[in-house]
Amino acid sequence: MNTKNNKRRKESVKKIEKAFFDLMQYSDIKDITVTDICKKAELNRSTFYANYLDIIDLAEKIKDKMIEDFNDLYSDEHSNNYNSNDYLKLFEHIKENQLFYKTYFKLGLDNSFDITRYDTNLSKKYYDDKNIKYHMEFFRAGITSIIKMWLNDGCDLSSKELFEIIKEEYQGK
Repeated sequence: MNTKNNKRRKESVKKIEKAFFDLMQYSDIKDITVTDICKKAELNRSTFYANYLDIIDLAEKIKDKMIEDFNDLYSDEHSNNYNSNDYLKLFEHIKENQLFYKTYFKLGLDNSFDITRYDTNLSKKYYDDKNIKYHMEFFRAGITSIIKMWLNDGCDLSSKELFEIIKEEYQGK
């Protein structure tokens, strides 16, 4: 039986996701069909439909999994109400999962989930409360743009080099 956590099903899901990521590099989601995914993954349509309702459901489940993985990166900090602003950890994670994040940005998921988290208590040392939301949006948009550029360039810089650029620009703020 093909239960949710068995090895065969997990392998099928990985193949489907990989095929979807590959297709998303060259096509818009509206142009991708279940048949395209199944051909690329070398799986039957029934295997796709055993795991997903449609392509939108696939994209949503990928997004949910990404949010879970992302939250796991900083789980210790969340449970201790602490924010290290450790973007090196984030950059290493993105570099290891480039195809995923290219798809993430292409789908516009960065508008529904903040890839960057920012320590508002740290910001309050440098910015007025009334202006902090503008600073935070500027920072979030800036880091997001830098990450997109880095991905488009094939992560040509190391994670540490990218982190040093951010650190230099923000001088620890």
